[in-house]
Amino acid sequence: MGNKNKTISFRVNEDTFDALRDIAEERDLSLSAVFRDYVDSLVAHDGKVRVVPENQAEPTDGEEFPPRVEVPKSFVREHERLELEAQHLRDQLEEHKAYVDHLRSRVESDGDVEEVIQLEELDEQNDDEPYQLG
Repeated sequence: MGNKNKTISFRVNEDTFDALRDIAEERDLSLSAVFRDYVDSLVAHDGKVRVVPENQAEPTDGEEFPPRVEVPKSFVREHERLELEAQHLRDQLEEHKAYVDHLRSRVESDGDVEEVIQLEELDEQNDDEPYQLG
């Protein structure tokens, strides 16, 4: 059986939530990532984790606080490329939606259309007569 993720749910007051969101934004993380990091740290240290203000934290093993991780430039460039590609795809989707809306409005407004035939209806018919357009 595989390792399945479980969901933990709890409530905090609005001020605490705003403070947590600010912390997450400051560190460029999602709220979920903040909680996952905290829970991972709590489990790794057998429940002996204390949350203290940054100015009161005592660095251990000569490390700076908060700890910093260097990320290769290739990772940052790949992330930026994926963000640009995602934005391009969102733009294309919006253009496609606008075009579909335009076509729908043309079909609805064209009064000179004699008959609209759905392709699904043609597939359901079993007669051998060919259907001519135009």
